[in-house]
Amino acid sequence: MKRILFIFLILLAAAAPATAAVNVVTTLPWIGSLAREIGGRGVSVTVLVKSHQDPHYVEAKPSMILAARSADIIMYNGLDLEIGYLPLILESSRNPKIMPGKPGNFDCSRFVTVTERPVAVDRSLGDVHPLGNPHYYFSPANVLRVAEGMAGRFTEIDGANAGRYRENLRKFVEQMKEKRKSWASLPLKGKKFVSYHKLFEYLAVEYGFGIVGYLEPKPGIPPSAAYVKGLLETVKREAPDGILATLHYGRKESEAFGMRSGLKVIILPSDVGSMPATDTWFDFMDKTLSALR
Repeated sequence: MKRILFIFLILLAAAAPATAAVNVVTTLPWIGSLAREIGGRGVSVTVLVKSHQDPHYVEAKPSMILAARSADIIMYNGLDLEIGYLPLILESSRNPKIMPGKPGNFDCSRFVTVTERPVAVDRSLGDVHPLGNPHYYFSPANVLRVAEGMAGRFTEIDGANAGRYRENLRKFVEQMKEKRKSWASLPLKGKKFVSYHKLFEYLAVEYGFGIVGYLEPKPGIPPSAAYVKGLLETVKREAPDGILATLHYGRKESEAFGMRSGLKVIILPSDVGSMPATDTWFDFMDKTLSALR
């Protein structure tokens, strides 16, 4: 009987799926998407923030702290985008692996070229980001550097599977090359748009279109009647091609302004998974750029 039980346990262990080598926790969906691409079957990924949430206004929850407690690495956007909740999660997790300065603490922004660093910051400027514009994940050039950084960090934490991570990165780089060729052919250069929030600046720089005005006079501050009147004058002068908004950044305000200005409202995804057919970062960019044509 004991022999039969012993054989049964061996067979059960053999049939059970192997546990992931690296337990990854990410703050935002786009980071989770990259972690899955680069980590492959060598990682298990938990994303803390839902795709429908505004990342500027997230609060720490017990479930987030619990996830961080068992993480081998936590990956986050940086540039203070998570300042309202990530420090509390790190402190409350009591997980020494993911504390700042440790290999398990991965700030994606350290690998990117940041724009719009303000010279001075005070409350009169609205909800500005003192370290620069944090929405760099709309930039293929920046995301490629983040992916390279991820592969290096996975290799550092899990050297036994270094070959796997290098191969996954190679495939990611090849896919990026093909996608960038396709995206470069889109007729976006020279187009002009009004945007609700400062979300698409990196995208505009890489693909040659302009943002001639914002519905927010300052980040996080709703427009006044006088401001809207001035923006209408800008629209008459610049003749933009549309208004850029997302489901979570000023859609109602953009639609109201569209009625007054005659401009079409273009709804873009704010992150991976925020709209149908945006399940990966590449899907997210396909959706974004094709909507701008």
